[in-house]
Amino acid sequence: MAGTLSRNIARSFFAKSQPEGAGATVRRCIGGSRTLDPFLMCDIFEVVPPAGFPDHPHRGFETVSYLLEGAIAHEDFVGNVGLIGPGDVQWMTAGRGVVHAEMPASKTPCRGIQLWINLAREFKMIEPSYQDLKDSEIPRAKPEPGIEVKIIAGESFGVKSTVFTRTPTMFMDFKLEKGKRVEQKIPKDYSGFIYVLSGNGYFGGNQFKGEEHHALFLENDNGDYLPIEAKDTDLRFMLFAGKPLKEPVVNYGPFVMNSEEEIFQTMSDYEKATNGFEKAKKWRSSISNGVTKLLQ
Repeated sequence: MAGTLSRNIARSFFAKSQPEGAGATVRRCIGGSRTLDPFLMCDIFEVVPPAGFPDHPHRGFETVSYLLEGAIAHEDFVGNVGLIGPGDVQWMTAGRGVVHAEMPASKTPCRGIQLWINLAREFKMIEPSYQDLKDSEIPRAKPEPGIEVKIIAGESFGVKSTVFTRTPTMFMDFKLEKGKRVEQKIPKDYSGFIYVLSGNGYFGGNQFKGEEHHALFLENDNGDYLPIEAKDTDLRFMLFAGKPLKEPVVNYGPFVMNSEEEIFQTMSDYEKATNGFEKAKKWRSSISNGVTKLLQ
């Protein structure tokens, strides 16, 4: 790519499996003390009934659920219900407040990715909303045989996602056959990381080897594209990149705001069922103990 510079990979680590929620297991790329503005958390999760993620609140950010295997049921405190299957996406803007449950709706293990994206101060208290996409509705780019890019958010090879991102975000699922090479444009001012789902590949101008279950982080430099090569095996990886918000981040569990005062106010709102959480006090999901009622 004439006149441009490639991004390098700065570091990587093995995302080990750990328990989470009510009996689920996750491989955590981002979360806790390890964050990457604008991303707050990224889990590759696996959950088998009756385990799951029963009733819990959110405020101040977005959650993106991308299912790889199985089926997940969703229900929230204002009556939204849904079901996502393999390849489907639910993009939830929690805004000023959501209480919901996410539970497996298949007998086989459910495996997927959940990404938390921070919202700028001006959007933290907007009304909650959803963007749900079936696998067949998500655009793909196929620049040549043996290369496929599923574009959940952002743009690749001239193909754009239909998802509206309040925080500028790229979220893509790449599949490369052995021997294939690709170059993905990434804005210079975006931070980003990769998760290798299967196989191994060579990433960045420094040809950093990324292996299965490893998270790789992009250097913050002036590069505006990322070269990737599947030299040894077929390769599947997820690319996450976004424009940093450069705002203070204060989080307390499922609440992410800009100050401690706002966190205290959020905790009070949730406990008193006010200011966006009015329906939380009496609401209990119908799926936390199984999804039969929801699916009838």
